[in-house]
Amino acid sequence: MKHSNFVRAIAFAICGATAAFAYAADISGAGATFPFPIYAKWADSYKKDTGNGLNYQSIGSGAGIKQIKAKTVTFGATDAPLEPAELEKAGLAQWPMVMGGIVAVVNLEGVKPGDIVIDGPTLAQIYLGKITKWNDPALKALNPKLNLPDLAIVPIHRADGSGTTFNFTYYLGEVSPDWKSQVGVSTTVDWPGGIGAKGNDGVANNVATTKGALGYVEFAYADQNKLTYAAMANKAGKVVTPTMEAFQAAAANADWDHAPGFYLILANQPGDKSWPMTAATFILLPKQPPNPAAAKDALNFFKWAYEKGDKMAEELDYIPMPDNVVKLVEAMWAKDIKVN
Repeated sequence: MKHSNFVRAIAFAICGATAAFAYAADISGAGATFPFPIYAKWADSYKKDTGNGLNYQSIGSGAGIKQIKAKTVTFGATDAPLEPAELEKAGLAQWPMVMGGIVAVVNLEGVKPGDIVIDGPTLAQIYLGKITKWNDPALKALNPKLNLPDLAIVPIHRADGSGTTFNFTYYLGEVSPDWKSQVGVSTTVDWPGGIGAKGNDGVANNVATTKGALGYVEFAYADQNKLTYAAMANKAGKVVTPTMEAFQAAAANADWDHAPGFYLILANQPGDKSWPMTAATFILLPKQPPNPAAAKDALNFFKWAYEKGDKMAEELDYIPMPDNVVKLVEAMWAKDIKVN
């Protein structure tokens, strides 16, 4: 797929805790790195369309949640949705903005994207430190045609509070009882080993520069950094590659109508074509904003993104929210968020 030069230039050249795009009199937001490529692309087009800018700090879901609870930004962004009770306690509204896929990425000489197959239980065993070499029998059984090297696996994980980590560990917990009991599911976990990095961009950079590395990132980061991603065995036992069709197949099962506070996890969905590590990313906004005018500006941006941003999202391999979900979200805005 073709990707904008704008995102190539800034979204993936940044390594570190913070990536930001800013203009004068910007709408301010902070949080998840997972959606940064599409938020960057939308911001550029929105600026051209309206003259209004967006300053989004790509600092991780955990930090974004802290900032919106402290009301130091107009909106927060997280890939780990807050449960209804926490939303109520914090006085926040929450809604899904876009969906995408998390992929396992590797640094193995001579292995091309999609060549290597990994399943969930094996991935869990690697991150638990129980599978340590690329030529382990479990990996060789999944890849009988590959000449896997006698090389140490270097697991790369997020060092910051991360919604990508929440969705990744949620998936591992679904497919591995050992993972669920020994490590668990959260935006931050006590990793048994490996190397920590900040942001999806930090994980991507570490995988790209570390021989034998294995990491997990949002698919756009793998694509833009030309990383080797793995195919995966899904819940139906079918081997699938990370494509728009596979992400859409998983997202098709989402029942947003019956998800209070839009709290919904898309990992490990059924279906022969479903990508197993699909996730939504969410926006958080106070129901009683301290600056109603700024909150209204933010809602105008998100409304524009829903109306005009679908093609841009698809170009970066994100899944736009369906029209019926957008209607649910906009009805919630009108009912719950006081901007007048």
